[in-house]
This record gives sequence, C-alpha cells and structure tokens, in this order.
Amino acid sequence: MPKEIERKFLVKNDAWRAIAVGIPYCQGYLSCDVGATVRVRRVGDRGYITVKGPTQGVIRLEYEYPIPVAEAEEMLQHLCLRPLIEKVRHTVALEGVVWEIDEFGGENAGLIVAEVELVTEDHPLVLPEWIGEEVSHDPRYFNANLVAMPYCRW
Repeated sequence: MPKEIERKFLVKNDAWRAIAVGIPYCQGYLSCDVGATVRVRRVGDRGYITVKGPTQGVIRLEYEYPIPVAEAEEMLQHLCLRPLIEKVRHTVALEGVVWEIDEFGGENAGLIVAEVELVTEDHPLVLPEWIGEEVSHDPRYFNANLVAMPYCRW
C-alpha cells in the first residue's frame, strides 16, 4: 500500500527563497470526507487525481495518478469545491530530504507552510534555520481543510 509520511512546519523567515525553485499549483477537492479526500491538481502543464485516506499521526494512505491536464482543468473549473487552493510550491533539497515550501495565494494568501516527506515516521530530520513551529497534527493546515476554512478567515 502506498503511504505518505509527511511532517508540516510553519516558515519563520525568507532565508529559503535564495535556494528554492518554484512552480504554480492549482488544486481542488471533489470530496473532503473524513474517511478519504479526492483531489484534482494542475502542476504546471500536468494533471493529477489523488485519493488520500485519513491521517493517523503523520501517516496516511495515498494513491496518485496522472490525468490529462485538460481534464484536470475541466474538473477544477466545474466540479471542485470552492475556493480552489492556489499556491506556488518551492522545493529545496537539504540534508538528504526535499522540503516543499507552499506559498499560498487566493483566500489562503499569507500562509507559508513547509512539508517534508519521510521514508519512516522516525526518520532523523535536521531542521533548517527557516523552519518554525511544527503543525503536522493541526488539521487547520491540511489543504483540504483550507477549502472549508481558508486562512483569511482565521
């Protein structure tokens, strides 16, 4: 079974910007059920559909499949819950892991979250100096929850 082991952190300064590469993302949710979420995503000129199971600690089942970008765009425009999640995902490789820093736009503008996917839950992690508070266990920061309660309403 494909599993995602992910930790999330707030970002406390802009030191990461000098070493990051960014790409625009747009994603929407077809379903945000407590047992599973179904997400459609456009990443540059690629499309994906993803099914994620419930989060248990920092682990959850995840199934992701490429789809034609035109179909992803159509689902984003006509089928997904609002608001859509708009962000630029910046990547930074450090200390053997890849950090993904999401700089949100739209109704979540002002929110910047860094995520790192790990091979095991207890994988040793060296935190860069720009990493702040860990929010892995705070459901407000789950992208699916940013649809129901965008950052601008916190």
